[in-house]
Amino acid sequence: MAAPSTALRLTLTCAVTIAWTACASVSFAGPAGLREAVAGQHVGGHPDPPVIGRYEMDAGGEFVFDRSTPHPLLKFDDRPEIWVLSATPGPRGDMLYRNDLGETMLRATRIGGITVFTEARPDGSAAALDGASAPLRIAPLSPTQLFNRFYQASVRASRAAQHPVPFETGQDAEPATAALMADAATVAAEALVDMADHPADRGVLAHVVGVLVTQGARPNAALARGVLTVTIVPAQGIAGRPSSRRIERAAGAK
Repeated sequence: MAAPSTALRLTLTCAVTIAWTACASVSFAGPAGLREAVAGQHVGGHPDPPVIGRYEMDAGGEFVFDRSTPHPLLKFDDRPEIWVLSATPGPRGDMLYRNDLGETMLRATRIGGITVFTEARPDGSAAALDGASAPLRIAPLSPTQLFNRFYQASVRASRAAQHPVPFETGQDAEPATAALMADAATVAAEALVDMADHPADRGVLAHVVGVLVTQGARPNAALARGVLTVTIVPAQGIAGRPSSRRIERAAGAK
């Protein structure tokens, strides 16, 4: 049975206040690969890309692009966040994949070419298929594991903000929601860490005094009285939470 959110808040607040200078990180690992990850039929002399593929960027680094779910998923190897994308047709038969702010993160051509857009390479970096990959999923968590994820997120955010930033839940965690709450906390911490890396946004962190992960009718992020509220919709799975970019924008990032 999950511990009440009040107990989780109090325990985390004490722990983070004592140890906020510690460094921690969170990552998600997907389960074993699926048969759907293999390449498809040949069209126009070019093989279809795998439904779930690993790609290597010409600028360095790799990512997994997972089209096995209703919402395509993207995850860079060096970051914990799984991006939930929407697909829209582009010029010349291309397909554009955008985040929840409408920013294009990936472009796929009709013949399988991939261009990925990152902060370091806003004009795009070509990516080559490295092979099929395991799907991007988040695993179920126990209440103890949820506490650890919230604690790690709190420590990372506190280190970025240079003051304690406790994380709490708006509702008691259930087996069906614990992993989604942990994922939202990890993404929120990622957003605050990213802001700390940008001089123009660093000052905004002084106004963030806590993070609340709660449930609601639609995914959202908002800052009020210093509390950054991240709203998730458990019924929508990983698609039911805002991205780090949206959380950054809500926190006041430029």
